[in-house]
Amino acid sequence: MLCALIILIIMIFLFYELIASSIPSIKKYGIGFLFSKDWDPVQEKFGAFPSICGTLVSTVIAMTIAVPLSFMTAFFLVEFSHPILSRITGQAIDLLAAIPSIIYGMWGLFVFAPFMQEHIQPFPCNKLGFIPLFRGYPMGVGMLTAGLILALMILPFMCAVIRDVFKMVPPVVKEAAYGVGCTTWEVSWNITTKYGMQGILGALFLGLGRAIGETMAVTFVIGNAQNISISLMEPGNSIASTLASQFSEAVAMPLFKSVLLELGLILFVTTFAIQVIAQLWLEKVRKSMGAGL
Repeated sequence: MLCALIILIIMIFLFYELIASSIPSIKKYGIGFLFSKDWDPVQEKFGAFPSICGTLVSTVIAMTIAVPLSFMTAFFLVEFSHPILSRITGQAIDLLAAIPSIIYGMWGLFVFAPFMQEHIQPFPCNKLGFIPLFRGYPMGVGMLTAGLILALMILPFMCAVIRDVFKMVPPVVKEAAYGVGCTTWEVSWNITTKYGMQGILGALFLGLGRAIGETMAVTFVIGNAQNISISLMEPGNSIASTLASQFSEAVAMPLFKSVLLELGLILFVTTFAIQVIAQLWLEKVRKSMGAGL
């Protein structure tokens, strides 16, 4: 109980400190701060809308790529692969999950971004430039690169959790399905997946929370441009990358510092809201599955 209360107290004080430090920015800019595109520290004009949009876009790209890959990888390793291959690949996935985020960022900047600039981005920019999503120049860095790096980062976490969830399915349940004539695919899809649905959703929300709050890896490859563009090839920024790249400049400017702390408050509230929604959704899924059984 003491340990649980300590965690709760830390969360409360963290939330209080963010609110207290954000009060000057909240008083000056109000609710318009969330929808403003201005960013001029010299004239003290600030807006959070570009950072919020960049956070959402990079997270959507990462989840769109990582969710099916992590699910199918875990599915294959547990249900279809040879035990030796499953063990080796599972250990490799665990090692990927242990790599620090700054290593992903440095690799993305010095290796992946040049690869994107030379081999990936030229085709959509030159051939599909009439589509707003691919309009721009192949610079290597940008929203698409940041989304891909985020996907690579969260994939091991989600895959490891989903793999462990699939392994927890009781063998007797699978044997009963095989006994009534089900195929391997039917057992895998109708038994394993449905039995572990709560764990799968939990893994997806775990990856979502990590993608939204990721800092260093995104800062290296997103471009850190305070603008809004529909093109995935253009540089942008996220809340976390804005905090990382501009906090050193804001130390001597009280209002600028308060603005960045308000961005941190927005990120904190967003992450907390996602976790609450996840818990409510999981509870709803748990009740519906219990009613179905």
